[in-house]
Amino acid sequence: MRPPAFWNGPPGLMARALQPLSTLTAAATAARVKRPGLRLPVPVISVGNLTVGGTGKTPTVILILQVLAARGIAGHVVSRGYGGRLAGPLRVEPGLTAADVGDEPVMLSAFAPVWVARDRALGGLAAVAAGAGAVVLDDGHQNPGLVKDLSVVVVDAATGFGNGLCLPAGPLREPVEAGLARADLVLAIGEGPAPAVSVPVVTGRLMPLPTGMPWAGLRAFAFAGIGRPEKFFATLRALGAEVAGTVALPDHAPIPPALFQRLQADARAAGALLVTTEKDAARLTDAQRAAVTVLPVRLVLDRPDMLDRHLDRICGKVLAPTRP
Repeated sequence: MRPPAFWNGPPGLMARALQPLSTLTAAATAARVKRPGLRLPVPVISVGNLTVGGTGKTPTVILILQVLAARGIAGHVVSRGYGGRLAGPLRVEPGLTAADVGDEPVMLSAFAPVWVARDRALGGLAAVAAGAGAVVLDDGHQNPGLVKDLSVVVVDAATGFGNGLCLPAGPLREPVEAGLARADLVLAIGEGPAPAVSVPVVTGRLMPLPTGMPWAGLRAFAFAGIGRPEKFFATLRALGAEVAGTVALPDHAPIPPALFQRLQADARAAGALLVTTEKDAARLTDAQRAAVTVLPVRLVLDRPDMLDRHLDRICGKVLAPTRP
């Protein structure tokens, strides 16, 4: 699903007409987050957002895993496995596909052990039993299954909180004030003003990872099924690539063989290299992945010390950090 245009900017007639349903969304979320959660014997770091769609949660999870590893702490990810057919709890192992566990868990499994569990409490227990020194809860802000020691809310600096209304009148999963009342840190990613909120805000940006690929002057045909595909296309252009064509797919959209063959044909016709994101590559078969070039990005914080201070506060819970 592509976000409706009326979700951004001042609420118009369509948003106002849908606002009674937004009240139901807000009430349902408020009731859900009040449920008691399980407290684990290791820190639980939640990475989430207040809006639907891509804000940069996955790069944030990767950054936190890397910071934990630098501290000698084995971070394990617990994810609901959006888009996958398996309910878990199970560890993402080689051979499992995005159709089984979702594209983000497949991608994240290259960085740390990942547990897919619709029941996050069971996933957290499985991670601890397997030696997790900390649990990073992917997309966990509205899930009450585990008690959080650190809650990071990620926001796209360019779009902010949209028109400020809850689904379906706007992009919010819950009202901003209610969601931020449970947050310790807001991470604003990308170009745009940092949100004016009472919670501490750290800014950051997604930077292409040096891969040795000479992007400048390279002719590329790009496809992406992420929250905001145009951000990926803009990154390619900023690197100096000549973008001969683009295909924007819905977030998490399957890439069946017929669609992939069409993308290959379009790239060949344009005399271009077929390029995609890491998350999209996670939904491809091994043979398909061999036929595309992936442009990875990593999150860089303007004030990494702000995250470090929060980790200093909670990581004392770890009595004997272990590695997987």
